Amino acid sequence: MNPSTLDELLLAHAAGRLPLPVDLLVASHLTLRPESRPAHAVFEQLGGALLEEIDPEPLDPKAFERLRDRLDRETGPEEAPAPPVEPSAGAPALPAPLLAYVPEGIGGLRWRRYGRIAEAVLDLGSPGFTTRLVRAEPGAALFRHTHEGLEATLVLEGAYRDGTGRYGPGDIELADGAVDHRPTAEPDAPCLCLTVTSAPLRLTGRFLRFLNPFVRL
Repeated sequence: MNPSTLDELLLAHAAGRLPLPVDLLVASHLTLRPESRPAHAVFEQLGGALLEEIDPEPLDPKAFERLRDRLDRETGPEEAPAPPVEPSAGAPALPAPLLAYVPEGIGGLRWRRYGRIAEAVLDLGSPGFTTRLVRAEPGAALFRHTHEGLEATLVLEGAYRDGTGRYGPGDIELADGAVDHRPTAEPDAPCLCLTVTSAPLRLTGRFLRFLNPFVRL
């Protein structure tokens, strides 16, 4: 998984080829940015057309019977749906795909603070990936860093800038080892992002780089 553009990311999502954390990030992007949905629909149709050209394999006559027996064993008694979670006053409204993994909202997460930056790690059960919500106070800057793998960042609220441009609600920034940046929240509002990394970040500031052997973000 190494997409370098938004179109490549949408194509991989439509084809079902993304790991859960990145799939969640793209699904949240599609919720926030309706203008991306037509391209995503085209990619889905393209995938369906390609599947139609593949000769089908014969189905085992007993496959349906085995599936029915398995469903009978694994399906428990029907439960009443849980009541919707109301966001707390002043808390940002999370997109529905993400809210499914944060049912109590951001106030129910365990946050770790680094000065004017705070992060909460989401456990999605996906080895090899770290998924975080990151909050930056107005004007706050993250540590300057580059990447040992891929970093995908989706802005949920507010906006930030770095050497590559400005990113606002619904925007995705893809960064790898070729990108050395210091994202900085715009001064008029806090910034909340969902980030997914496939390897630790590598600090590159003048003095911070000496912390790399001791700090793995």
